[in-house]
Amino acid sequence: MSQISETNRGLKTWISFLLPLILLAGLLWGFIKYGPLGVFKAEFPPVEKLVIQRVNFMPERIDLEVFNDGPESVTVAQLVVNEVIWQFKMQPDNNTLKPLEGGVVSLAYPWTEGDPIAFTLISSDGVTFGKEVDVAFLTPTIDATYLRTFILLGLYVGVVPVLLGLLWFPFLRRLKGKGYLFLLSLTIGLLLFLGFSTLAESIELIGELPSAFNGVGLLVIGFVSAILILGAVTYKTEFSLANKSDHSKALIWSYLIALGIGLHNLGEGLAIGSAYTLGEIALGSTLVIGFMVHNVTEGVAIISPLTHGEVKIKRFFKHLLLMGLLAGAPTILGSLIGGFAYSPVYGVLFLAIGAGAIFDVTFDILHHMAKGRWNSLFTTTNVFGFLAGLFLMYVTGFLVLG
Repeated sequence: MSQISETNRGLKTWISFLLPLILLAGLLWGFIKYGPLGVFKAEFPPVEKLVIQRVNFMPERIDLEVFNDGPESVTVAQLVVNEVIWQFKMQPDNNTLKPLEGGVVSLAYPWTEGDPIAFTLISSDGVTFGKEVDVAFLTPTIDATYLRTFILLGLYVGVVPVLLGLLWFPFLRRLKGKGYLFLLSLTIGLLLFLGFSTLAESIELIGELPSAFNGVGLLVIGFVSAILILGAVTYKTEFSLANKSDHSKALIWSYLIALGIGLHNLGEGLAIGSAYTLGEIALGSTLVIGFMVHNVTEGVAIISPLTHGEVKIKRFFKHLLLMGLLAGAPTILGSLIGGFAYSPVYGVLFLAIGAGAIFDVTFDILHHMAKGRWNSLFTTTNVFGFLAGLFLMYVTGFLVLG
């Protein structure tokens, strides 16, 4: 008897769960078939929205990667290049893209490197969709030359600067008392500036995304996921290190900082690789030096928790090298992805993850410094350290633009 009653309770639970969904589905069906939506479809022209996501330049040929970002099918009828109607071929073959479907428009075109080119696609209903390229530039293909180029670019921009910053460890570990607190506050300023900069880059990229991908949703998912995952790791680590030395705890914090910066540098590498692919940046010595000086401060942020107390550099040399690679090597991966398979979707998501990771690590350092008394953070030493970190990142940022 009890088994039958248990079955009945389970059945009632499922019915109570499914009933609202069934009624909602019926409501939607009725609205689409008989409600105002049907009237709108009959009285108003279809909404067409086509996005030219990327332009690939090859010898005597150009491919436009397109995406239907609207609720209606779009048929491409004409292509205009620099105000001249041009013949083209398209995949799929019928020149029609269904909602949320992607395709490629190909044309034979004698483009000249360095020249600007404007493209306009015209649908069968007369709606136009444009894309301008400021500088025509041969799209990289996966070969030894471009692989070496992007790997070296990642090394110069990410790995080398971080490792150079780590070389300040022997000097910084000599700081005592207020000097150590100043350094931690400086680290917080560096990280917060980096976090907000990364978040701003992610928000800026949302404008390049088709609305169907919901860029704000991607940003929130990446940002919150990074905070929750790293927060769970920190929570677990605090229990495992409850009876460990302060140096062991500091080592974990340094690795977490390196991880957060590495995720940021992954997004930075994406932006650099994609910009190089489109010919939008010059790979001159000024740019490389600017990035190196700007990113060397990341090495300082990583080693700050390790500079407290008497530490032998030989003891931590292996860890310092691993931290440098953890923070810098993602720049190489990002530049490769950005150069050969860039998508704003990756950029928004990875930059949001990087920002979330950096903010989480920053909070952990603040929590460690406060020790339950948050008002104690607002000492003259801490405030000046924090402002110095912000100012340092701001000033070195000009070198990137130089």
